[in-house]
Amino acid sequence: MAKIVVGIDGSDASNEALRWAVDEARLRRADVIAVHAWQVPPPVPTFGPSPAVDMVENVPQIEDSAKKLARSIVDEVVGEVSDVKVEAISTEGPAVSVLIDAADGADLLVVGSRGHGGFVSLLLGSVSQQVATHAPCPVLIHRRPE
Repeated sequence: MAKIVVGIDGSDASNEALRWAVDEARLRRADVIAVHAWQVPPPVPTFGPSPAVDMVENVPQIEDSAKKLARSIVDEVVGEVSDVKVEAISTEGPAVSVLIDAADGADLLVVGSRGHGGFVSLLLGSVSQQVATHAPCPVLIHRRPE
């Protein structure tokens, strides 16, 4: 069975990329794997006698929240599509590495042209640029219509 991997982060660009991937999967009779990457936040320094807040102890809650977020993004964007199987997965790690690993054996990797990064004026985000260079399969960078 053909497989299309799409990166999701809840941004408008990734939501549009997910919609496009589902439409393409319908044409190719493929499954869609919607991949959300997450990372444990670094320790937050505090001032005064209390120790820094270390999020490592909260990893199970962070992981659970990331899984719920991935599923909610798919449910919101795709809804109940009966003719295309869409699996939402959430994986810990940098977005580029997670997407490249998920795309191993895929027929296509789809990402939005801009995600939640800080440089909104750029046409191409750092994640989309990196996966275009290093992915093990063809990459489509979906650009939202103006």
